[in-house]
Amino acid sequence: MAIIAVFSEINTGVAMKADIHPKYNDVVFQDVTSNFAFLTRSTMTSKDKIKWEDGNEYTLIKVEVSSASHPFYTGKQKLVDTSGRVDKFRKRYAQ
Repeated sequence: MAIIAVFSEINTGVAMKADIHPKYNDVVFQDVTSNFAFLTRSTMTSKDKIKWEDGNEYTLIKVEVSSASHPFYTGKQKLVDTSGRVDKFRKRYAQ
């Protein structure tokens, strides 16, 4: 009871500043590698829109890795080779 009383005394008469926080909206995050998408709330914004299962249109945020494509969650190792770096490494340190 004492903690609640102290907490309420601290917060009496103190208001949050207006118009300093980002807008918190419903957005859809879509994994571009696995085409997995989920609806959540976020402060992120984008010009892209998507029509969701409920018929409403939401902001679309495209991500490269999610739980549907990350090796830790899927148990599958996925090798991303950019500009032959992996091949160069294997040639250099080959036995």
